[in-house]
Amino acid sequence: MRTFKALIIIIFVLAILPITASHSQTSGWEETYFKANMAYKQGRFSESVDGYTQLIRAGYKNGHMYYNLGNAYLRMDLSGYAILNYERARILIPRDADLKYNLKYARDRIQDAIEEPHGFLEMAFFWIGSTNMMELFYCFAGLNIFFWGILFVRLFKKTEWIYYASMILFIVWMISGTSLGIKWYLLNTDDRAVILEKEANIHAGPDAKDTLLFKLHEGTVVHHERSEEGWSIISLPDKKRGWINNGALKNIINNEPLSKRFSLVKLKAGENFNHRNTVSISRIEI
Repeated sequence: MRTFKALIIIIFVLAILPITASHSQTSGWEETYFKANMAYKQGRFSESVDGYTQLIRAGYKNGHMYYNLGNAYLRMDLSGYAILNYERARILIPRDADLKYNLKYARDRIQDAIEEPHGFLEMAFFWIGSTNMMELFYCFAGLNIFFWGILFVRLFKKTEWIYYASMILFIVWMISGTSLGIKWYLLNTDDRAVILEKEANIHAGPDAKDTLLFKLHEGTVVHHERSEEGWSIISLPDKKRGWINNGALKNIINNEPLSKRFSLVKLKAGENFNHRNTVSISRIEI
């Protein structure tokens, strides 16, 4: 009997430990986020950056987290890092009005104003820029269910309205699937990077002794073609190209599998990291 009771107690302890650990971990991240917000509120922007960065590295990569991090960097007058994180946030929350305003404000502050032309796919499928990957996926998944569902119904009931409904759904389904594929392609081939140094030298070759071609300044968005022995070759929309030290720039999208780059935050029960810096004006004052 004692052995049976001891076994029940052991099973109970083993069952409750993961729940306790998970709750403790959740509280830990909530505390980190609260402290980061408080640091921002009190003007300790460096501490705020550390807190948000810690959460992002731990996997809490949602648009609002990148937005808050961008705000903190902008308060520190680090326009390059601010634009980098605003651009990362824009991939996840592309229609956010405050994000658009702050990104425009940050861009207006930089020295090299370079307009990025839109490609044919982005112009033809103009709604892609206003939606994120998960929204397009859920839209396609929902239409997929409706489309195959109405085809199933048509096997047993061939009426005129079902025929026209299936045709319309097929067209919308194809557009939705194509949009999802194009979005995946654009994200998977996005080679944009942001200059982080106040002033970066662009050379004719991968060496500081090579000919200096021109200079770029923090916040400029360039295309990162490839890296080689601590140097990267970059290009601009106006066809200028050159080599830059790797430490002077950072890719907007990291070189890791697409599924891990900008996934929606995987929150545990009770967690909410979607609110903003509560006491600051979300639009940076000019």
